[in-house]
Amino acid sequence: MATPSPWWTPHVHADRRALLLARNAIKTALRAWFQDQGFIEVETACLQVSPGNEAHLHAFATRLIGTDGTSTQLYLHTSPEFACKKLLAAGEPRLFTFAPVFRNRERGRLHHPEFTMLEWYRTGEPYTQLMQDCADILRIVSETTGHATWSFDGREMSPRKPPERITVAQAFVRHADVSLLHADGVIADRTALAAAARANGLRVADDDTWADIFSRIVTLIELKLGIGAATILDEYPVSEAALARPTAHDERVAERFELYACGIEVANAFGELIDPAEQRRRFEAEMAEKQRIHGERYPIDEDFLAALAHMPSASGAALGFDRLVMLATGAQRIEQVIWTPVAET
Repeated sequence: MATPSPWWTPHVHADRRALLLARNAIKTALRAWFQDQGFIEVETACLQVSPGNEAHLHAFATRLIGTDGTSTQLYLHTSPEFACKKLLAAGEPRLFTFAPVFRNRERGRLHHPEFTMLEWYRTGEPYTQLMQDCADILRIVSETTGHATWSFDGREMSPRKPPERITVAQAFVRHADVSLLHADGVIADRTALAAAARANGLRVADDDTWADIFSRIVTLIELKLGIGAATILDEYPVSEAALARPTAHDERVAERFELYACGIEVANAFGELIDPAEQRRRFEAEMAEKQRIHGERYPIDEDFLAALAHMPSASGAALGFDRLVMLATGAQRIEQVIWTPVAET
């Protein structure tokens, strides 16, 4: 089997160039929209004390050498979230960023070790406003490229139609015949969730946690989302929303939604948790789980927790910009829409 030519080979670049120019046009259009909405664009440092504290995200580590020769462990961030929230604490009311972010152990058609995250935050506004933002972004991108229909692996949708909003519990019933939330206020336990997963043909190991099984069912469901129109998958269980606050109407679920298009997760949004003590508890639980599964943990950013105590009520969203460009241009692999992909070894 012949080795593929590098991305910089003239004929390969010529094949990708139209997609890359479309990427630039999309970024320009979105930047203008955010600025018209009263957002300020910010740039966040990639080097951080903590890369983020989610059990299943893996970071790149490095060493900072001081002028006196002392060495300090730092990480390339997996998201600009901590830095953005510090800016909210500092007094910025609306901000957005196109941030390069880094995630280890991730590579495939939809994953790249370095990619661009579009994040934006609104203070004093409900997280439901972010749902309208997502609908506006899909429409703007569609109008910029001129493509009124997007498709991926045979799954099609119109980015100009209003997204459908359904809860995670509703999606579990509709697409997997799983009862997640019970009328008596109880959430399905591990035994019930495992039985439902097996009924859907999913493998369940003895050492799988509730979260493992939940994630496996979501993976089954997500291919059925964002068909015809985008899907807003709302109200995740609190245990699956480490940085989000509980909803006012049901403490079992959180103000978290994900945006899906053509069966692909495009964005993740929160009504932000601003309780430092509860945030610390959640971070510690996530890192204990990371230690159990992967044998490592990342430090907690104490500066972030200190800033959280001063942060106003806010909502924020993180959108995979490269995936959005893929869908908007019809690209089949994420490397096609990244100007200089990381070389594969």
